[in-house]
Amino acid sequence: MDQQLQVFIMVAEKRNFSRAAEELHMTQPAVSQYIRTFEENLGVRLLERNNKYVQLNKAGEIVYHHAKEIVGLYTRMEKLLDELTNKVRGPLSIGASYTFGEYVLPHVLADMKTVYPDVQPTVKIDNTERIVELVKAHQLDIGIIEGHVKGEKNLEIEEFAADRMVIIALPDNALVGENGEVELKELEVQPWILREEGSGTREAGEKVFEQLRIDPKNTMTFSSTQSVKEAVKAGLGISLLSELAVASELKNGDLKIIDVNGLQFPREFFIVLGSPFRTKVLDEFVRLLKAKGKNLY
Repeated sequence: MDQQLQVFIMVAEKRNFSRAAEELHMTQPAVSQYIRTFEENLGVRLLERNNKYVQLNKAGEIVYHHAKEIVGLYTRMEKLLDELTNKVRGPLSIGASYTFGEYVLPHVLADMKTVYPDVQPTVKIDNTERIVELVKAHQLDIGIIEGHVKGEKNLEIEEFAADRMVIIALPDNALVGENGEVELKELEVQPWILREEGSGTREAGEKVFEQLRIDPKNTMTFSSTQSVKEAVKAGLGISLLSELAVASELKNGDLKIIDVNGLQFPREFFIVLGSPFRTKVLDEFVRLLKAKGKNLY
């Protein structure tokens, strides 16, 4: 791998030559020389410098984006070559949307580490939209998302599990215990706690509003499933979440389900892959994922 790329990425992320030098176990003058040579080779200035920090200019942002892709592809190539003669081991970069990443993925990884202790997983938790972007940029080996992805010809996308969405509220909410006889107008005027745009849970919520033909006006947005749960428990409103995410609260009686005419609100989990080449580690992880997907509930 070209050392100039690695040095440039580290400087861009640390925004400081000294801190980058420490991380790379190099001297600051050596780092400065690498950056100077890199800029000269490209024929363009990449960093704006002052006494305290450096930051990417427009050209630097373009180079940084592609440098990350190059490093990701190079790392994948090394892993594929290594696994031609070796067993299931080594790094595995996983991205997952919040519900699966926070409430299911840790158990899948525990199973994998039991069988393959030499696997070294790293996990990125973010919303569906962001995970797809990182898989496309070859910065993740695999993505696990909620909701559908449209128009992505270069990605391999496969449904592997079914989820159940439920409307949840505090136990003393007037709509709890109505045994399905909830008036939709009553549901519409409730304050709703929603996930942010780009998340699979937000997409599922909008589909439920469409299905019920309601258009809530009193809404509040949070950027994680955990914060949505805490907002509901704080009495700020009701929400639609995966039953997986609220299993503990439902069991303890901290939250209750609002039953709407016996309706069910299913959704799917998908595996997203960006490369036609799979390492042994990735193949085995996908196998374990699919096995877990058959027994989510």
